[in-house]
Amino acid sequence: MTQTADMVLPAVLTQAQARSVAIKLERAIDTRATGFVLDASALQQFDSSALSVLLTGLRAAAAKGIHLQLRGLPARAQQLAQVYGLADLLQVSADTSSTS
Repeated sequence: MTQTADMVLPAVLTQAQARSVAIKLERAIDTRATGFVLDASALQQFDSSALSVLLTGLRAAAAKGIHLQLRGLPARAQQLAQVYGLADLLQVSADTSSTS
């Protein structure tokens, strides 16, 4: 059984939306006492700012002492994470990929 996502990223996540999404993510993580599931499968239009938001989530989860599970990261975002050397940190692997 798949755990329901605690938050779903929007379809568009560029520099214009990054700050507000990062704040929303930090607040959502702050309300959790255990793990946090972040669904990125809706991402369609994004830039490197999306990676910054994901890193913000990882930092917030680590500060809270909980695990952030990233699910459904589109293939193009996975490639961007690879280019920036963040794939291992974001735990990007086949089980987080989608068909995009």
